[in-house]
Amino acid sequence: MNAKQEALLRKAARSIVSAEKQLADGDADFAASRAYYAMFYAAEALLLAHDLVYKKHSAVIAAFAEHFTRKGILPEELHRFFIDAQNARLSGDYMSEMDVSIKEVQVHIDHAREFVTTITKHLHV
Repeated sequence: MNAKQEALLRKAARSIVSAEKQLADGDADFAASRAYYAMFYAAEALLLAHDLVYKKHSAVIAAFAEHFTRKGILPEELHRFFIDAQNARLSGDYMSEMDVSIKEVQVHIDHAREFVTTITKHLHV
């Protein structure tokens, strides 16, 4: 694993910690965003391991599915977690009212933790 991948995984881990703090402070919209970004950074690290680099979030999500979950390398549910977290992030970032509950955001944080852990283990194999 190279230095950029390690930095992305550290950023993913920090994003989970930040999401937990923000949720504890009642900032569900910001917590949802951080949970999504934890997954995004981990996915970027994984794709980078295969010399795959994308500029758009939608391209990262699509490439993650194409190269890893659809091929059975990683569990398909991770792709669903990623999409659901992106939808919550978009809602939190761009809607004036947060339509995701604290309970739902906690699920996104739990999924982000599983996502990052799975990718980290995969990269260390």
